[in-house]
Amino acid sequence: MTAQPPELPKDAAHRLQELEGGLFTSDLSVNEFLLIKEVGFHPLGFVMGSSIYHTGLQTRRWGQSQELTKLSEAMYNARELAMNRMEAEADELGADGVVGVRLDVNYYEWGSDAAEFIAMGTAVKAENGQSYRNKAGKPFTSDLSGQDFWTIMQTGHVPQGLVLGNCVYHIAHRGLAQTLGSVGQNVELPNFTQALYDARELAMTRMQDEAQELGASGIVGVRLEEKSHQWGSHTIEFLALGTAVVKTTENVTLPRPTPIISLDN
Repeated sequence: MTAQPPELPKDAAHRLQELEGGLFTSDLSVNEFLLIKEVGFHPLGFVMGSSIYHTGLQTRRWGQSQELTKLSEAMYNARELAMNRMEAEADELGADGVVGVRLDVNYYEWGSDAAEFIAMGTAVKAENGQSYRNKAGKPFTSDLSGQDFWTIMQTGHVPQGLVLGNCVYHIAHRGLAQTLGSVGQNVELPNFTQALYDARELAMTRMQDEAQELGASGIVGVRLEEKSHQWGSHTIEFLALGTAVVKTTENVTLPRPTPIISLDN
């Protein structure tokens, strides 16, 4: 079970207290700010969370493709801690959600065996007083841009949360016979194909499981990222993430395209 994040640091509490007084901060562009306002939300403040995590080691077999479950869990838990801390800051501000969420991973010279996981975005609140918190009672999170957030709200959908699934996978090395057998030929490499396919499927399935827990009707803006981090070329993390949304109304307020009238007889 993932450890709960500690209380907010003293400096963070002071910064958030200033924001509660009426000042707001935001990493939204000017156009994004205007669109967020147009759809009925007001930015409260820039919120963030971080976790410096030691990912440890896990043995692997040179010639066997397999998920490295300990590393998968470590990478997921570290992001979850950062996300929870960002949500805690948003909750402190009384936000309904966080838009434009970014998840980054940084490595530093003084900690080559550790990584800092950062989550950041702009906390927003509905101006009409309606609550847009998700099924879990937390502020929703979304990695949609201000423009995409405006569009999805116009279609009657509401973000529920930034959902993700990951899988750290070791890709088996090819033996000498396999390597020599494909020299000079156009031929599929089935061991590589299957390993990468399986790893992506695991990440996608885990992302969908998170959306199901939120009662979402769909996931928009899905993307698949692949990073080897510092493990070498044959160990890769596959990360699937997107914004889970739920349909709340059939009303669509997007402008309808003007029908083209033919002048031909």
